Amino acid sequence: MSRLTPEEAWAKMSAGYTYVDVRSDVEFELGRPAGAVNVPISRMTPTGLAPDDGFVAAMCARFAKDARIILGCKSGNRSARAARLLEAEGFTDVHEQAAGWEGSRGPFGEVTSPGWKHSGLPVELE
Repeated sequence: MSRLTPEEAWAKMSAGYTYVDVRSDVEFELGRPAGAVNVPISRMTPTGLAPDDGFVAAMCARFAKDARIILGCKSGNRSARAARLLEAEGFTDVHEQAAGWEGSRGPFGEVTSPGWKHSGLPVELE
C-alpha cells in the first residue's frame, strides 16, 4: 500500500482511480473530495464511532479485487485500517490518502500534513 498526499491522490483520480471515503455517512455529507464515493468503515452511534463489520463485504460487492482504489478518511487512521483489510481480502491496487480530509496531527495537535480540505483541490459539500 502506498500513502499519497492529496495532490497525488487527485492525480490518480484524474487517471481513473476511485476515491473511497471511509468516514461515516454524517462526516461524508459535511464535505468530501469531489467525485468521492462513501463506503463507511465505521458508523455513528450515540456514544461515538463503532466499527462497521460489513465494510469488506460492501467493498467486495461494489468493486473488483483489481479495482484502482484510493482510500481516505478524516486524518488517515481509518483509511490505513481499511487498506489493510482490503489487502488481506486480496485487493491489489489500493492506495491511502494519508492525511485524509482534515489532515494529520502531531502529538500536540499541530497539523503535520494538510488534508484534502485545506489543499485547494476540488471538494463537494452538502
